[in-house]
Amino acid sequence: MVARVVIAAPGSGHGKTTVAAGLMAALRGRGLRVSGHKVGPDFIDPGYHALATGRPARNLDPFLQGEHRLVPLLRHGAGDAELAVIEGVMGLFDGALGTEGYASTAHVARLLDAPVVLVVDASAASRSVAAVVLGFAHYDPAVRLAGVILNKLGSQRHEDEIRAALAPTGIEVLGALRRTDDIHAPSRHLGLVPAGERIAESRRMLPRLADWITEGVDLAAVLRVAGSAPPLAGPAWDPAAEVESGPPAVVAAAAGPAFTFRYTETAELLAAAGVRVVDLDPLHDKALPDGCGGLYFGGGFPEVHADELSANEPLRTAVAEAARSGMPVVAECAGLLYLCQELDGLPMAGVLPASARMTRRGALGYRKADAPSANLLAEAGQRVTGHEFHRTEVVPGQGESPAWRWDGEGEGFATATVHASYLHVHWAGHPELARRFAAAVRARG
Repeated sequence: MVARVVIAAPGSGHGKTTVAAGLMAALRGRGLRVSGHKVGPDFIDPGYHALATGRPARNLDPFLQGEHRLVPLLRHGAGDAELAVIEGVMGLFDGALGTEGYASTAHVARLLDAPVVLVVDASAASRSVAAVVLGFAHYDPAVRLAGVILNKLGSQRHEDEIRAALAPTGIEVLGALRRTDDIHAPSRHLGLVPAGERIAESRRMLPRLADWITEGVDLAAVLRVAGSAPPLAGPAWDPAAEVESGPPAVVAAAAGPAFTFRYTETAELLAAAGVRVVDLDPLHDKALPDGCGGLYFGGGFPEVHADELSANEPLRTAVAEAARSGMPVVAECAGLLYLCQELDGLPMAGVLPASARMTRRGALGYRKADAPSANLLAEAGQRVTGHEFHRTEVVPGQGESPAWRWDGEGEGFATATVHASYLHVHWAGHPELARRFAAAVRARG
């Protein structure tokens, strides 16, 4: 039995992340083991979840992982937790464009048979909030809207007016939160600033966030709603069942403030294959770890930290020499930028024959891609699902052998030992990528 609740909203900006992370922190503060999960490919919100729960960050995404893996991944991620809090994405029914809500919060709630709590920003309305909530409650009968949390209330009279309007609907008010300027996370060009870039401040904020939620939300009612979810059938996802174990090896994975994103299951798959993942901070570390047999550069914001990354010439040189010697190197998005010759005119690792720069327009969306030729991660014709989210460009945009191809265009750079692309692929959805990378690292010796 996994007690679980989905925290959703009518749209972005209603306070889902604040409320979800606050619930996690408040319930953990009461001595409960809480597991945090994020619907969709987002890599920023899960960082706040990890701080609030003290457990690894987790994503649940039918597009990236496959519908059949969501329950096993939830069971695996929740583990011995007493409660799983699942933060939604965008509006409750908003999914991949043109798919009638595929990969939406509602889609995930249906797959997990989980009750939904709707967070509503009530700052600019009163009785109209009831009409919004009632519409969401009846839009899809297969989605069980179990309650609402009112956010950004201005006064007791404001709250009373909305409660009175909601009373005839039968939808329970689980919480009423006043406006506060004391709790917030700063934003920039791709959303919230990651928790990994502001660890000390984020940790200081958590007790205030937990107190705010405890004061305004009926935690016992939230636990009751979560406990109403029926048992889940089937086993938990097991990374050891997806890969072949082999001799011990070491992979250095970019971490620190400039590289804050790596799907938790990526490291778990490599560990199951016998590969130990060691964090490497390209801002401060001067050398690769002892015994390093492979490099993994995930997501983050190297453009924000370009000066410091460039100034760390010893590590840039070590990465370039390792790549030239044939060490297997995987890079996604931020990692792609770091491997370029330069980023906004500042020298980077120089592994790829390309330069990177910030742009005004970004790229955002799910992608279905295939490998044009055999390379480090994929066999020729390998199909994957992934997600692209950036506001930079790489010139030239691809090598002679692109990493992936979608919509008739090649993207990225791929050889037998280097794979660099803008595309984020969740390896739990495509464990064969982990198998090939682990095999290449072991073959390196």
